Amino acid sequence: MHRRRRTALTVSAALLAGAPLLTACGGGTHPGAAAVVGGDRIEVSALQGQVAAVRKAQRGAQDASQLIDKSGQLSRAKLHGIIFDKVLDRAAKDAGVTVNRNEIQQLRKAAAAQSGGEARLRTVMLRQSWVAPGQIDTVFREQVQLTKLAAALGVDIQQPAGQQAVGEALTKASKALRVDVNPRYGTWNDKQTQLAGYKAPWISQVTKPEGVSAGV
Repeated sequence: MHRRRRTALTVSAALLAGAPLLTACGGGTHPGAAAVVGGDRIEVSALQGQVAAVRKAQRGAQDASQLIDKSGQLSRAKLHGIIFDKVLDRAAKDAGVTVNRNEIQQLRKAAAAQSGGEARLRTVMLRQSWVAPGQIDTVFREQVQLTKLAAALGVDIQQPAGQQAVGEALTKASKALRVDVNPRYGTWNDKQTQLAGYKAPWISQVTKPEGVSAGV
């Protein structure tokens, strides 16, 4: 599933630099929340549920110990993904972009064909991207959203200028949502649209313009 991560996740990028809008949400302001995005709480229990789903899938793999050892930042990765998903939803909404289930399934079928079948796709997504089987459709929904967002902006997402335009739209959406992360998971950077200091292990440099950092 290299191609998906080289197109979708690598272009979920905004420009480097800039200070994030942050307040502590895990102490007294929003107890029990991993983050608050646009006023909506991301409960720690919901985050733990996503992590547990991945761990369950990993434990079922032949090299379970190795997979688990290599995914020590799984909680941060999943929180990043949940927040980014909400930011992308806002950017897509602002641009008048909608996605239907058929578009998601068509992309998933194409990815499965390229990967050697649905079973192989699940294996690759779990190993490379820490995505459990039940989380795969969310990944492809983001891919469709990113592609359609670029089209709505009138840019080519495969070009540096297009990636910058998409990144700027994501940054605008992130700032509008005033992402507030529990300090135990780090801080959110609006410009990079990612948890500060966090970089997903599957991110490729191939489709990013020079000086741009990616996130999922």
